[in-house]
Parts: sequence; C-alpha cells; structure tokens
Amino acid sequence: MLYIAARDHVFAVSLSASSEQIVPQQKLTWKTKDVDKCTVRGKNSDECYNYIKVLVPRNDETLFACGTNAFNPTCRNYKMSTLEQDGEEVVGQARCPFESRQSNVGLFAGGDFYSATMTDFLASDAVIYRSLGESSPVLRTVKYDSKWLREPHFLHAIEYGNYVYFFFSEIAVEYTTLGKVVFSRVARVCKNDNGGSPRVLERYWTSFLKARLNCSVPGDSFFYFDVLQSLTNVLQINLRPAVLGVFTTQANSITGSAVCAFYMDDIEKAFNGKFKEQRNSESAWTPVPEEQVPKPRPGCCAGDGSAAAYKSSTTFPDDTLTFIKNHPLMDEAVPSVNHRPYFTRTTSRFKLTQLAVDTSAGPYKNHTVLFLGSEDGRVLKILASTQLNASFSTQLLEDIDVYNPTKCNVRGEDRRVLGLELDREHHALFVAFSSCVVRVPLSRCNDYGSCQPTSRVSTRRRGEG
Repeated sequence: MLYIAARDHVFAVSLSASSEQIVPQQKLTWKTKDVDKCTVRGKNSDECYNYIKVLVPRNDETLFACGTNAFNPTCRNYKMSTLEQDGEEVVGQARCPFESRQSNVGLFAGGDFYSATMTDFLASDAVIYRSLGESSPVLRTVKYDSKWLREPHFLHAIEYGNYVYFFFSEIAVEYTTLGKVVFSRVARVCKNDNGGSPRVLERYWTSFLKARLNCSVPGDSFFYFDVLQSLTNVLQINLRPAVLGVFTTQANSITGSAVCAFYMDDIEKAFNGKFKEQRNSESAWTPVPEEQVPKPRPGCCAGDGSAAAYKSSTTFPDDTLTFIKNHPLMDEAVPSVNHRPYFTRTTSRFKLTQLAVDTSAGPYKNHTVLFLGSEDGRVLKILASTQLNASFSTQLLEDIDVYNPTKCNVRGEDRRVLGLELDREHHALFVAFSSCVVRVPLSRCNDYGSCQPTSRVSTRRRGEG
C-alpha cells in the first residue's frame, strides 16, 4: 500500500491495482476548523488549510499523521487498515511545522518519535526533538544556539545501530568569509540518551554531534555540491552499508547537481575524529587538541565505548557535558565514496531534486539503477556499474518528461519533482508533484500513466519513514 499525504487529505493507493489509473482504495479527510481565525490574523488564505507534513508508520497497524492545521500543528493516529482515527489528537508543535513551506522529517525508533522541524511559524527556533516515548524523557537541541543548528533545512532521518541520524543543510557557522554559505550535514543522537545532569544539559541531548558531508569533484580546485536535496535509506554499496544523496550547488553559483554516496562507517569515523572549535568570535575555526577532550568522550552513548561505565547520560561528568554543549561540530568532513560524485549534471539550468535507487535491477537483479527527479518535471534513469570502484561508470538510459500539464496544472504550473517512490514488485515509479502523483512503468517509461490530482503531495510507503 502507498500512502499519499496531501492538503486536507491522505490517500491509500493499492500498489497491485491497474497501472492505467491511480485510484485511491481509501481516503481520509482531515480539514482544519481554524480557517476563520487564521485569515483574521492576516495569514495568507492559501496556508489556512491542513497540510499533512508527517505521515509515518508508528507500528505495523498504525499511521502517525501531523498537519499544519492553519498554523496550529496537530497530530493524530490512524488505523492503516481503515484510515479511521485511533485515539485523541496530540499537540503537533516540535513534531510538525506551522506552515507547508517549512521543512521537517520524522520517524519512530524504539517506540519514540524523532522529529526535526521548526517550533514556530517564524522559523526562528529549529529543533531536533524526541517525544511520545513511554520511558524515554523528552529531549531537544539547545534553543537559539547557532553552533547546534543555524537555519537548517531538514531532509531525512534514519535509524541505524545505536543512533538516529538526521540529514540536512544549514548555514555554515564555521565558514563566514563569503557571507552565508550553505553546507550539508549529518547529525546523530543516541537512542538511549536521557539528557544531562541538573547542572548541564538537563532535558537536552548529550550525544548530539554533526559533521559536514563532502560531495565534490577533486582537482586543483575542488568543485563543491554543497546543498543536500534528497537522500536514500541505508543500502549496500560494495557490500558495505551506505546512503546516496542528491546535492546541488549554492544558490548564487553555477547551476549543477551531483549524486554522492557515503559509507556509514566513514560517517562513524568522522564522529570519532577531532572536534572543531572557535576560541573567540574573531578567530578561525580549528581542531580541538586531543588532550583537551574530556573523558568519557563527548557524544558517546552511555554504556558504550569510553562511556561503558556509565549507565545513563544523566551521570556523565560536567566536563563532558559542558564540552559537548560547546563543541557539537566535528572537524573532518565525511568523504564520499571514492572521493568523487557518482554522477554529475552541470549542462542543464534545472537542478536535480529527488532520488530513488534500485540496487537489484535487470533480469538477473545484478544492476543498480538511479532515478533522478528534476526541477523541470523530468526523471533521469541512470544505469550504474554494479561496483562503485575506482573505475565506476554511469550511463544515461532515459531522460523522461513525466509532468502532464493537463492533469497536474491545478493552480499554476509547478514542475518540480517533490518525491520519488519505487515499487519494485510491480515495476513502477511514483513521481510526486505539488498537484498530482504520476505512476511511471519502469519498462516503458515513455508511455507513463495518469495522474491522481491532489495538492502539495508527498509519498510514504507502508513500513518506511
């Protein structure tokens, strides 16, 4: 089953249904009751709806949904089988943004809900937040501290090992010589984090660390793709766990896009490396000497590694807690696989926006195919070499215009691809735009299916965050 979040609605589409039409098997309608209050307060009437921004599985039977609800974010549980509401509403603040344009991610891990979004409609307080757990305390990032988060745009979150990882782009606090420059980041928190002591970081993360993701073309002068647009869940590359992401150039730079892969153990290596610091507001950012890093190592999970003797993060020494509060940024960036992009596109004025990967394509399931969505409504189908070794190569199989103006153009033409969802079993790709969803048969991509008109849609498959 494919669940589609839209404005005021959630659609459930059977993946085994006919490929000719996208016909919702079920639909729930969740409209706001606060439209009048919203418009009276001077808000744009277009935003005075309920945009469903969170739609993730809570367990095998329940969907967790949150909507902007006319600038009053609210969350509900729904039964997957019937899309009937299950239980009472809960407050959506810090779990769901106030308006549709604000970014957010969310997933359940170990019974806790991890979210990353803005806690106010002015987008002045960005937060990575944990809540709704039965035994875990509510935790968040430090408020209004640019060293932790600075104007972030959240893209993805995954559970892996002892951690939950967040992927986002933000204004680089360590690079200010050319004004506001965007860097892409990966951050992590321990799932067993219980916050700090009553003296330091109480009710805040004690394990929050972040590092830059380096997607660049090497040479005499590196060419960087700094802005993360989309990321996969963990998959296998060269028999090693990894993630793939779409990156683009800075807004005021030459237009370009790239796909880079990152091994999860390279991410771990960056988090086990040196910390970065700025001694005062006038000095450059430099690595912290190892002898100045307290024990247990800041950012460790209680009961693990150098913190093995500590049963809970609440018992960490003040030195460790104070250090991590002031040093959440790692010095070394995470290198991409083979220290170069997997695929680049610099000849088009339209940037790539979304990514889906099939690592078992072809009749013998031994090929990797990338599907890349773009700003102009196209999907690139890329055949990649099975192994990302030193001589890896890619081949453009198709460049497909999947946007259908007769079906999708509801209120002004917006051709930007907002989401890609691969249905391997039925050999199809679902492409989400702001006003419709298109189903593209993979084997005959030039003869794509029809649209299901919606509004500002995103896609979630059952079992995926």
